[in-house]
Amino acid sequence: MTMSILNNEIDILVSNGVVLTMDSGNTQFKNGAVAINGENIVAVGSADEFLSCKTRRVIDAHGGIIMPGLVNTHTHASMTCFRGLADDLPLMTWLNEYIFPAESKLDYRKVYCGALLACAEMILSGTTCFCDMYLFEDAVACAAKDSEMRAVVGEVLYDFPSPNYGPLEKGFEYTKMLIDKWKNDSLITIAVEPHSPYLCAPELLKKASLLAEKHNLPIVIHVSETKSEVLRSQDQHGLTPVGHLANSGILSSNLLACHCVILTDEDISLLRHFDVKVSHNPESNMKLASGIAPIPELLREGICVGLGTDGCASNNNLDIFLEMDMAAKLHKVNTSNPTVMGANTVLKMCTIEGARALGLGNITGSIEPGKKADVIVLNTHKPHLTPMYNPDSHLVYSAKGSDVTTSIINGKPVMENGRLLTIDVKKAMEDVNRIAKELQSTF
Repeated sequence: MTMSILNNEIDILVSNGVVLTMDSGNTQFKNGAVAINGENIVAVGSADEFLSCKTRRVIDAHGGIIMPGLVNTHTHASMTCFRGLADDLPLMTWLNEYIFPAESKLDYRKVYCGALLACAEMILSGTTCFCDMYLFEDAVACAAKDSEMRAVVGEVLYDFPSPNYGPLEKGFEYTKMLIDKWKNDSLITIAVEPHSPYLCAPELLKKASLLAEKHNLPIVIHVSETKSEVLRSQDQHGLTPVGHLANSGILSSNLLACHCVILTDEDISLLRHFDVKVSHNPESNMKLASGIAPIPELLREGICVGLGTDGCASNNNLDIFLEMDMAAKLHKVNTSNPTVMGANTVLKMCTIEGARALGLGNITGSIEPGKKADVIVLNTHKPHLTPMYNPDSHLVYSAKGSDVTTSIINGKPVMENGRLLTIDVKKAMEDVNRIAKELQSTF
């Protein structure tokens, strides 16, 4: 902690807990505190160091864990409306016979309501930042803003007409509208988001990449999610999806490739060479039987990997704690090696590495002075969290989203003592239940 903070009044002091900073040195404070002024973290250290500080408000962690808010690097928030709609089906059957027809019935109101419910679910389970790809994304941005969540959002672009914007050229106009509307917003970042190589012609991909480059924005895309996708790409282009994107000049350090389940050694080399970021979605990939992404190999190559839930129609929840537990164990059993994907590695994937994957590593993902105050508190006084030898291990293998009691985003408490402050949860659930009845009548 810098001594200058002692002479200033602190807006919020989160104190009396084990502080996991997730900084480059994995600094921890057994009995620590985090000082917040405005939107920013201004100091972190031992709780005793803050005893003489003037503080407007103290949030007592009661000996629990104080850590950065979790980052969900890939989801389709409004798919809360489709939770459980079409389970236990192959990916293409699921998409073409159920999800795409259901999505054709969506409108701004439905997407907003679905996204608001998703924000409630994420805040309640410790997520403070998410990356979304969907339709009517201005509605998702508005829902995130109303919830006071940090979000990276982008309108999905593909070769066929969209239920939102119609023909593709209107999709780029819509994306430009989002860029202009949300420019310089403190919580919302716009991304350019072509759906996938198999639903986007090379011309679309190149135009999307140029637009993202022009505005220095992330570009988000599904890549190599299934074996059939890879075989189709090899038939059409003579290249894997990753190879096709490289050949098209699309791979770059601002590209987030979601899934990356089926990769060759050459694919991995290309991802490393272009500093492409990857979003790992183990639960969705397992449920759809897409396969197991070679995440340990990617990490060995120094590739930045974040963790994502995917949407509620293929997961069926947005709890990153469950995703952490699954990611760690899946790769251990797949490699027959209990040492791969250690707890700290997985924890980084949904904190600092997740933030880096979204281009937000200088803003969030760790508790450091100068970064935005995205902080959560977990209650560890529970049977399933007792005793606690190693906080990292507890968070990955024992903790649940329901253990989160407090969430601060951008310096503002959005949940305290397990109660949401920015969303009427009962109304959000009622609204989505009404939408579900409307959608169910179409099948």
